[in-house]
Amino acid sequence: MSDLSQALSLAIELVVSLDPQVLGIVRLSVLVSGAAVLLAALIGLPLGAMLALGAFPGRGALVVMLNAFMGLPPVVVGLAVYLLLSRAGPLGEAGLLFTPAAMVVAQTLLVLPIVAALARQVVADLWEEYGEQLRSLGVPPVGRMLTLLWDGRFSLATAVLAGFGRACAEVGAVMIVGGNIRGVTRTMTTTIALETSKGDLPLALGLGLILIALVTAVNAAVFVIGQWARRRMG
Repeated sequence: MSDLSQALSLAIELVVSLDPQVLGIVRLSVLVSGAAVLLAALIGLPLGAMLALGAFPGRGALVVMLNAFMGLPPVVVGLAVYLLLSRAGPLGEAGLLFTPAAMVVAQTLLVLPIVAALARQVVADLWEEYGEQLRSLGVPPVGRMLTLLWDGRFSLATAVLAGFGRACAEVGAVMIVGGNIRGVTRTMTTTIALETSKGDLPLALGLGLILIALVTAVNAAVFVIGQWARRRMG
């Protein structure tokens, strides 16, 4: 049996046996990414709707900036959060550096532009279709935002999932602000990077398989929900 086949066999054994170390790493990864995506959705969805429907000075610049930030390098975000949370930084007294909370902050900053930019596009498209109708019914601005966000919920779910995919696959930012501390801030991606560098391929491969399965399962769920919704709405 080749080294790769042996490593893959051991990786599958680690996953199937529900190894406590693997489960702990997966649990932390899901909690951190889930919390970051939740925060990004709570901020990004209304922000995107506001940019789609609002008319105020600087709106165009904000849209350009939001689209540009979709490609923010994770290490730059990690460095910025590190400087904010370090002892000499403005938020250093909070003691958040090298904790899961710092990782949530970094991932939220990475996911927020994606969710907000995609939400803006979804709401803008819906406004072109239903704008005249909402205006004729006298729906106030906040009501328009809520109506269009609800109407585009399945498309917005895809936007949120795109953010979840970015958060799950992120390495650089969480490595900088989390420190990759075993049992405290070590996630699937940082463990894969570390164990690969050490030559421990079974653990890296096992976590890689789980990561792929997790992202695939979430996207499959949204696809099924979308299909069900389209059938129900005719």
